[in-house]
Amino acid sequence: MDLFTRSWAALLAVVAGLPERDFGRPSGCAGWLVRDLVCHLVIDAQDVLITLVTPADAEPTVDAVTYWKAGNQPPDGDDPLDALTVRLAAAYEDPELLKFHLDDVGSAAGRAARLADPDSRVRTQDQVLTTGDYLAAYVLEWTLHHLDVSDRLPGVAGPPAEGAAASRALLEAIAGAAFPPSFSDTDVLLIGTGRRVPTPARLDELGALATRLPLVLG
Repeated sequence: MDLFTRSWAALLAVVAGLPERDFGRPSGCAGWLVRDLVCHLVIDAQDVLITLVTPADAEPTVDAVTYWKAGNQPPDGDDPLDALTVRLAAAYEDPELLKFHLDDVGSAAGRAARLADPDSRVRTQDQVLTTGDYLAAYVLEWTLHHLDVSDRLPGVAGPPAEGAAASRALLEAIAGAAFPPSFSDTDVLLIGTGRRVPTPARLDELGALATRLPLVLG
């Protein structure tokens, strides 16, 4: 729960500090500008709010690991929701309006998370999981999207170290294998999800795991 709050607060702070020119630059999400990614974060924050007020009585069907469905086909831009996000982001025109909307909805999502009972159960995407597991899964989401900004824009601080470490552990659990110890947490997250192309030396270190990458999370 605490990692969710810190990871989300750090990401919101990064977006709030971006100059207008950076919104038109490519992000680490294939095919998305920074403004598209920020618009996606608005939608994510709305999803968090909706899920936290959608209780469930049934037993959990997934946890923080199995919540994620890992494929190996990177997005091609044809997904209707991805296309809608791009159009919606362009409709804001002024990045300050997009910043304001993210701060407004994002702050509410952060408050809701702090007030939530980690042992309660919620329903989302036809699955049931504890609130604690749901918020733990989103630490990975926030950390990856933080890197989508900080790894592409000079001078932007990266995600909190503890959030990156937890996200690495979660990604390794999703992969069912550990990455080489020589890989930093950032290396694991970027290479593991296809955001960074590994060098030949890195491929050798990955060994058989390289054939299963990237892990495209959805």
